[in-house]
Amino acid sequence: MSRLALDHLVVAADTLEQGAAWCKSTLGVAPCPGGRHPLMGTHNRLLKIATEACPSAYLEIIAIDPAAPPPGRVRWFGLDDAALRARLRQSPRLIHWVARSTQLDAHRADLLDLGHAPGEPVRASRQTPHGLLSWRIALRDDGALECGGALPTLIQWDGGHPAQALPDSGVTLAHLALRGLGPSLGDLLPLRGVSLHPDAGPALRATLRAPVGDVTLESR
Repeated sequence: MSRLALDHLVVAADTLEQGAAWCKSTLGVAPCPGGRHPLMGTHNRLLKIATEACPSAYLEIIAIDPAAPPPGRVRWFGLDDAALRARLRQSPRLIHWVARSTQLDAHRADLLDLGHAPGEPVRASRQTPHGLLSWRIALRDDGALECGGALPTLIQWDGGHPAQALPDSGVTLAHLALRGLGPSLGDLLPLRGVSLHPDAGPALRATLRAPVGDVTLESR
């Protein structure tokens, strides 16, 4: 069975405008337009951060869409959590990462066997200027992120991928360090560009090479 690959990093924001301004001031580059997620009542902006190790990686800035109706279920990535909402009003922050799979059901079963609760596969889509993007994603009913966000959400794309339409941004992912995961996950998670650490520290620490210099983002 194929390994998982790093698909994208998730930066949550109170509003998409706040997130775009944060990206410009922190990384020196404005993010590209993304789109709306009707299933979840969210919207996003994107920034390509691909490298040889992670050739399709991108940064997603995501926020609740004030123009969207309530989704009728808990939103993904813990965006409905009151404590997170309060922190996001101060500043956007790195909260999670998503792992790409070509065999989502099998990888989900592996996580279940290891005692994790990755959630149930759900179909989602969004319109883009280049056509419809669609995917399957494993989501928990409570929207919670395991291991402080270090355990990835699994995604399987149906054909097209967002990074295919993103221009080079001048920002690349140098490394992603994860903490709080058991050593048994080492055989499942990608090795290139990602490392697992047993010591204490933030669940996620991403190092990005940007026009303004190296930038480190940490979950808290």
